[in-house]
Amino acid sequence: MNDYDQANILMVDDQPGKLMSYEVILRELGENLIQARSAREALDHLLRHDVAVVLMDVSMPEIDGFELADMMRQHPRFHKTAIIFISAVHLTDVDRIKGYRSGAVDYISVPVIPELLRAKVSVFAELHRKNRQLERLNRELEQRVEERTKQLQGSEDLLRERADLLELATEAIIVRDMNGMVLFWNSGAEALYGWERGEVLGKSVHQILKTRFPRGFSDVEQTLAQTGKWNGNLTQFTRDGEEVTVACRKALKAGGNAVLEINRDITAQLKAEDALRKTERLAAMGRVAGIIAHEINNPLEAITNTFYLLRDHPSLDEEARYLAKLGDEELVRVSHITRQTLAFYRESEQPVEVSISSVLDEILELQARRMEFNNISLKKQYHSKGTILGFPVELRQVFLNLIGNAVQAMPEGGTLRLHVFQSSCRRNQRPEVCISICDTGTGIDPEHAKHLFEPFFTTKSIKGTGLGLWISRGIIQKYGGTIRFRSVSFTSGNITCFQVRLPDADVQGLSPSNTTAREEVEAIGGLNVSQ
Repeated sequence: MNDYDQANILMVDDQPGKLMSYEVILRELGENLIQARSAREALDHLLRHDVAVVLMDVSMPEIDGFELADMMRQHPRFHKTAIIFISAVHLTDVDRIKGYRSGAVDYISVPVIPELLRAKVSVFAELHRKNRQLERLNRELEQRVEERTKQLQGSEDLLRERADLLELATEAIIVRDMNGMVLFWNSGAEALYGWERGEVLGKSVHQILKTRFPRGFSDVEQTLAQTGKWNGNLTQFTRDGEEVTVACRKALKAGGNAVLEINRDITAQLKAEDALRKTERLAAMGRVAGIIAHEINNPLEAITNTFYLLRDHPSLDEEARYLAKLGDEELVRVSHITRQTLAFYRESEQPVEVSISSVLDEILELQARRMEFNNISLKKQYHSKGTILGFPVELRQVFLNLIGNAVQAMPEGGTLRLHVFQSSCRRNQRPEVCISICDTGTGIDPEHAKHLFEPFFTTKSIKGTGLGLWISRGIIQKYGGTIRFRSVSFTSGNITCFQVRLPDADVQGLSPSNTTAREEVEAIGGLNVSQ
């Protein structure tokens, strides 16, 4: 029903003449007029139409107006339908009260005044129309509310889904207000920084994380306000005080009342890049050293030959011959150093037989000056040449790292013990070469022991890359060998022993042994160390 729909006016009277007169009077209202000549016919029309007003004669055969009104009020659909009684006889007050109790809203006496009838019917018809409009508006409002509720439910589900995705993200996702107070803190942030969500909500994010900006904080905020975003690296601290570097992306939320931050931990990546740069720099230096050593060899050979001839020349006296001999001996040392340098950086294309004892002696020569400066005594026990099939440069790298670490661990002096012997694998009895490198230095902290072979872990502060032992273990494992260590504190000091086991290339004539790193430590310490 729209604002201009006709209202249904039901006229009930057993006399056709009255019905015609009512129709003539009400026709100009423009409403839909329905005639009924009995109460039964009126009920039939009521069931089939939405009736706004019922004009009803009080006196009718079979069922009078009062009875029809009672029947209408018993049906919930017609409970509020307007009823106007028309009576040709004078009605007493008792009759009027009875009519009102039956549901009448007004009375009109005969003779009917047309203007009065039209006015009353018009009021009730318009009231009915407004009620129907209000009902329609209520239904539309309920429908809109239902649709909006579904939309909000969908939005809520979408937000919940997005929130679940944010929780699954490995990156730290943080939402803060313009004052820096945390509004959202996902599980990735909990994992990275160590603080639970409830501990940081409502607190200043940069105070908690002790954030250090590449530029001033005000510059970052200004860029964020002007462009709506900012990217860069930040230095922050975890709950345990560990310093981390994060790649940070900031975005200003629409409306400018909050900032979204996504932080990714790049600490290990930066360490790897720094270690790679250092490794490349060292490799370049090694290549340069190899080139220089190669270039020195040619003139060095000529000088060596010259000194050899000069040493026995008849024109020289005894003192000059002695000095020439010293010069010749020093040239031999220089020549040996250049050959060693070339050997360190000239890798063979195919694996060759390598004597571990020779490799160790070459490294000891390189470390001799530092050992002498640090007052380190050397004890060697070579019960085997330790011949294996491999690449000399790789093996030199492994043992240079192990011996270098041992020397660095004894800045105030100590003893370096090298032991090479033949053994066999306890699992499959495979012949092996065992190399033990033990020192009486500062020892290894038990807290550091489980991380010792992890990449980038170092106890040397900024001096180490944390890759030496990790690379060494990788090389040894490539050979099918193992590397283990043992570090024990005694009353007289500390003893640390690294033991490397490699498949032996030739084991004939060697006495077997199954000494472990633990037993090496016990032997040096003179004690039986329990696990």
